[in-house]
Amino acid sequence: MNYTRRVLENGLRVLTIPMPSFESATVMAMVGAGSRYETTKNNGISHFLEHMAFKGTNKRPSAMEIASMIDGIGGEFNAFTSKEVTGYFVKAAKNHAELCLDVLSDMLQNSKLDALEIEKERGVILEEINLYEDTPSRKIGDVYESLLYGDTPMGWDIAGRKDVIRNITRQDFVDYLSSLYSAKNIVVVVAGGIIPEKIEAMAVNYFGKMPSFDTVSYNKVDENQVKPSLYIKHKDTEQVHIALGFRTVALEHPDRYALSVLGSILGGGMSSRLFSEVREKRGLAYYVRTGSENYQDVGNIVSTAGLDPKRIEDGIKVIIEEYSKFASGKAEITKTELAKSKEYIKGHLVLEEEDSRFMAAFYAQNELLEKQMETPEDLIDKIMKVTMEEVEEVAKKYFKKETLNLAIIGKFKDKAHFEKLLKL
Repeated sequence: MNYTRRVLENGLRVLTIPMPSFESATVMAMVGAGSRYETTKNNGISHFLEHMAFKGTNKRPSAMEIASMIDGIGGEFNAFTSKEVTGYFVKAAKNHAELCLDVLSDMLQNSKLDALEIEKERGVILEEINLYEDTPSRKIGDVYESLLYGDTPMGWDIAGRKDVIRNITRQDFVDYLSSLYSAKNIVVVVAGGIIPEKIEAMAVNYFGKMPSFDTVSYNKVDENQVKPSLYIKHKDTEQVHIALGFRTVALEHPDRYALSVLGSILGGGMSSRLFSEVREKRGLAYYVRTGSENYQDVGNIVSTAGLDPKRIEDGIKVIIEEYSKFASGKAEITKTELAKSKEYIKGHLVLEEEDSRFMAAFYAQNELLEKQMETPEDLIDKIMKVTMEEVEEVAKKYFKKETLNLAIIGKFKDKAHFEKLLKL
């Protein structure tokens, strides 16, 4: 897919992805600011600020005014925060692209951060944290990465800690903005039925005067795991949730493509090995899946499952048995299985390419986090070139007892019982 890239005088980058058959367009502003840039005193502020951006600007004083304007063009708007980026977007009919750029630039540059709105949104954030706590199938991923990365920004929940959220002030937001929301740390992407030249001119108008300054950097994760690790989050649940996996590689490491295929073979869909072994053959879980995650400096591959509390040991053993087959070179991957797993990844990406919002986020994140732009076609090409030998090699390289990790959400206290299971 063709795209254009322009760097404004203030360092802000503008990407346009024309999708000629689309009558809509997504306008997205993504900032290289996420929870890994936080401290113990402001943990959760990245996500909190994302909420506050929609609560009014000098030009549009209230959340209702912003919402009414987007509703008035039949559009949708939202935002998201991860450990490494924060994104804000508006999706609407393509003829409203300029209004979308206007609104997003206004939100990023002129947010009122009204004290009363901060107090109201504080309650919303606290309830969102409660929601995640009461949804263990979503929470298990956070618990797993807390085990991996410990008491560091990478190990903290993106939503933050309640005691910190209760005490964040307006000045904290101002300080955070002045440390990361620099023009040269922002990329604006417009994807859909647009004319690139017109969008670039609009971007200069709305973002061209945004201040540029040096931003703070993150602390790299220090990984020195030498033995299996276990963490149990005690919670009275009807279903036990586990995350079981290994440390792997950073975003730009060439092994990540083979690791993605390995994850697909293990737990990518209803015909994957773990789905077959854990759910279909033994009825141990409702869901079981495997995913490969890569950050700027670290990565991991993990299988998650929701299990019957009385049969959790069986579930863990089955997953470890599958891991052991790959670690020992006895997995016996077939050509058909390899091809299917690559097509599974390709097919899902092709479907996502039909969504301008996905395309905007894909290009924005690549621009911010990777040294060289990788288009969806580039990614598909690299996935399809992964060989049987490469999959077997990464399995042997990263599936090691020393870096095996297990996180559990459930009503258990006896760690020793589970620690005995952590062996390949």
